Amino acid sequence: LRGIPKVHREPRFFRVSPDRKDQIFLTYRGDILGRLDPSAYRLLRTNSINAIKSSKYQWINLEEVVEFRKEIVSDSSELPYMGLENIESNTGFYVPSTGEKESFNSALRFEIGDILFPKLRPYLNKVHLAEFKGVCSTEFHVLKGKDLNNLYLFTFLNSKLVVNQTSCLMTGNTLPRLQPRDVQRLPILLPPPNIQNHIANFIRFAYAQKKQKEQEADVLLDSIDNYVLAELEIEIPQQKENSIENRVFTTTLSEVSGRRFDPEIYYQVYSLHTKLYPMERFGDCVLINPSTSFYGYESDTSITFVPMEKVSAEYGEADLSLCKIVAGSKGYTRFRDNDLIWAKITPCMENGKSAVVDNLETGIGCGSTEFHVFRSLEGINIHYIHALLRLRSLREHAALHFTGSAGQQRVSSEFFKKLIIPKPSIEKQTEIADYITNACNRAKQLQQEADAIVKQATERVEQILLAEA
Repeated sequence: LRGIPKVHREPRFFRVSPDRKDQIFLTYRGDILGRLDPSAYRLLRTNSINAIKSSKYQWINLEEVVEFRKEIVSDSSELPYMGLENIESNTGFYVPSTGEKESFNSALRFEIGDILFPKLRPYLNKVHLAEFKGVCSTEFHVLKGKDLNNLYLFTFLNSKLVVNQTSCLMTGNTLPRLQPRDVQRLPILLPPPNIQNHIANFIRFAYAQKKQKEQEADVLLDSIDNYVLAELEIEIPQQKENSIENRVFTTTLSEVSGRRFDPEIYYQVYSLHTKLYPMERFGDCVLINPSTSFYGYESDTSITFVPMEKVSAEYGEADLSLCKIVAGSKGYTRFRDNDLIWAKITPCMENGKSAVVDNLETGIGCGSTEFHVFRSLEGINIHYIHALLRLRSLREHAALHFTGSAGQQRVSSEFFKKLIIPKPSIEKQTEIADYITNACNRAKQLQQEADAIVKQATERVEQILLAEA
């Protein structure tokens, strides 16, 4: 109180209003000897800590059963690299990178059996148990277990009991993250070895079931291209060997005059030709980027909004839950019910981001400027067109027609104006479309079953650990 006038030194008393009682909490004296963050005692964390400390099993701080690996490796290392993007949420499964090997300035070394524990707030459910040795992003804490079952420890660290705590312990503004001290002091349940082993085996079996169902889903999705090509009796031309003879070709003078010329599209010939059905120009089957007027709609009319991130590359469908008003649609790509939206920019195009949009709010919508829009003409099922445009071989060929600078390359509408496709009867088109819909629905069902298996298993583990004596 030094420097404060004596008249202002008399004690003041405050009373918490009845509607703020949820902001009162209890803690141990030892927890306030250093820095105290009241926000870290929010209800979820408090409930998790209380549940852990009320268990019949022993609890200890994490630092008593793990060592923190801190060996920094430079980018000269030949070991495989693990980034946050390589970890599947909730399960911790390793997801291999599909592009070039990640480059890094520094990384942490990890060994088989180590646990990679994320620091950043959005990735708290990306805990990983290493099955190979390598290096990982410095946005992980690398934990080496001591005298306990590593799979049990991984399961516990990936549970809500821990996630509810760590989500309240973040520091920093732009990228809130977990500090080593906060991780070290996390309370961990330490049941007897036989219980640890039982939980580990239980989780191992659940994860095996999950993988099996996901593999079945992948097989279904991967079979769609072969089904479409077989039904239409299309044989995609084989890739040529990279020889000088194969790289020599002839073309007309008009093709190399007054426009961009890409030799790659002449080197690898692509065709959807079939003798079974008539061939038609793509532009004679659908309207390419048709004009869609919102004339007649009030400016405050609610319409569907589809940003790129709301389109699934895996299943070829769009989340239609977002809305805008007509007045806010200016500058976006416009479409209407039963239109096909198809990502034209890299890497979304290569990944297969596209969808037939239907049941739109008020029958109309808008979305990313990086969509092409296709509208079927008479005698064409738009879902059949979607099946053709999702063919991996077609997307790979379309990539040869990219225009623009690196990182912002797009497939122009010119590609579709030259595209020739089979045109079977409307009945055959519908048959193909229905088969694909059923295959995707079955794959989604398998994925949901896989997720449910792990969710039920983790809930069962929590019940085992928190069961009363």
